[in-house]
Amino acid sequence: MPLALALLLCCAQAALASPAHRGAFQYPAGAERPAIAASATGGTQQGGASPTATGSPPASPVKPTSTKTTKTTLRGNPARALLAFKTMQQYFYIQGSGLYKGEPYSYLWPFSQALAATVSVARITGEAGALAHELHVRMFGLERYWEASTHPASPEQAGEQSTEQSTIASVAPLPSFAGTVAPPLGAGGPSYYDDNEWVGIELARIYELDHEAFALQQAQRIMAFVMAGWQTTGPNGRPLPCPGGVPFSNASTNTSRNTVTDGPAAELGVVLYRITHEPQYLSFARMAYGWVRQCLLAPNGLYADHIQNNGEIEPLQWSYNQGTMMGAGALLYQATGEGAYLYQARQTAKLALSYYTLEKLELENPFFASVYFRNLLYLDSVSHDPPGPRAVQAYVDYAWQNLRVSGDLFVSGSPSTSTLLGQAAIVQLYALLSTSPATYF
Repeated sequence: MPLALALLLCCAQAALASPAHRGAFQYPAGAERPAIAASATGGTQQGGASPTATGSPPASPVKPTSTKTTKTTLRGNPARALLAFKTMQQYFYIQGSGLYKGEPYSYLWPFSQALAATVSVARITGEAGALAHELHVRMFGLERYWEASTHPASPEQAGEQSTEQSTIASVAPLPSFAGTVAPPLGAGGPSYYDDNEWVGIELARIYELDHEAFALQQAQRIMAFVMAGWQTTGPNGRPLPCPGGVPFSNASTNTSRNTVTDGPAAELGVVLYRITHEPQYLSFARMAYGWVRQCLLAPNGLYADHIQNNGEIEPLQWSYNQGTMMGAGALLYQATGEGAYLYQARQTAKLALSYYTLEKLELENPFFASVYFRNLLYLDSVSHDPPGPRAVQAYVDYAWQNLRVSGDLFVSGSPSTSTLLGQAAIVQLYALLSTSPATYF
């Protein structure tokens, strides 16, 4: 290990041990989010449930998920993507369940990234057919996290509500994907807006891959849930500091609004606008992006993590927060033709490339890097400014040499452990380098 990296690791131990460090498998926005307790053979999390949404959810898998996807003709990044994917399935997937290992099942957060990994690998040339069954199995497993509201509202009804609504409590709760597997297999519970947004983006990608109507329907339901969560006043009815923004979760104890809930919300909004041409999606995307710019842009030009309801700003600057805002800016530019969005995204990218050295990224969970690099690569494809691929290749080459252990598992954190979240992130990075950025969103 290089001396500089060793020193950084040493100096970062306090931060890595902090409950606020999501790179240490915890969310930075509060202890209410379950930590990812990694093991060599599993992720973490809990139970599953039969789908309660209307429509046509996937039927139960009738055969074990297949991991035989590697083709001898593939070399380089595509071959490594498929190898890492095969390892992910071998070590973390629970055969015949649609779910991944945890307590006993993984949280939605790692599951969302396993879904993203599957979609990304399916985008590799020649792999769509081989991965079709895997996509079906991911869709089946995903529905086990779905919790229907006792007062459901359709996406159309949610779209008719004002995006300036005051609180979550001002509207009936909408159905969403819970943070853990829903009853009867699991406990269900609070839903996390960012996790739902990660899922929504992947469902839109699935729809654009095979025009699966149910995937689009669920993505729109997620967007309705997110739009209904917009907050301008607190539980006491008083205006919040820097009013607006999507909260971290729908739990009554939630006290923060985050970059990671609003940047991906803007991305999902633009993607759904592109598919459906529904103007409320683009309007919300503009609003969410603008709120982060107004409330969480730090003096150094990068984005802080979140603002508390008391007005206190958490200054931590994670790489994935910069990534989602770069991606949102690029997508908004494409949807509107307004050059300011592209300019802002490129300014963020320029600063982020200088700030997030390989040594700093190695201190974060690979999930953070996968989101950051995915958005950087997408921005590069829009602006025709190609520093991204070199940076991503350097990262995955480092991971291959230094973070890969026996059985082709990738480790991260302190102490180093293998997790579903980390393995899925590495799969995505290799797959993204093997596919066109036009397929990322």
